[in-house]
Amino acid sequence: MRQPGMYSGMLSGGGISGRTGPHLLPLARIKKIMKKSSDDVKMISGEAPIVFSKACELFIEEITRRSWMMTMQGKRRTLHKEDVASAVMATDVFDFLATLVSDSSGSSRGTPPAAALEQ
Repeated sequence: MRQPGMYSGMLSGGGISGRTGPHLLPLARIKKIMKKSSDDVKMISGEAPIVFSKACELFIEEITRRSWMMTMQGKRRTLHKEDVASAVMATDVFDFLATLVSDSSGSSRGTPPAAALEQ
């Protein structure tokens, strides 16, 4: 018999069913994003957006923790987008965001984004 995984408690919402439990992110929006991701995606089960919602919550919590550490290193009490960019650049697992934050951090210094230069 299969044993419950380590994330099964998180997804169950502490005894509340996934459909009625509190979700911090809108499930309809998540489902819309999932459908837009590919023309091949036609049907999405009811549980899939719930799992994506929890994954997004965990991702936001983790990147916020790492960004806050950058804020504290700067001896500040307000988290800025530069702190998020620093956290992304300092963490290997966030490498997929490196081009996104490097583009946005350059535009904050008065430098136009690369797409504007190409026109």
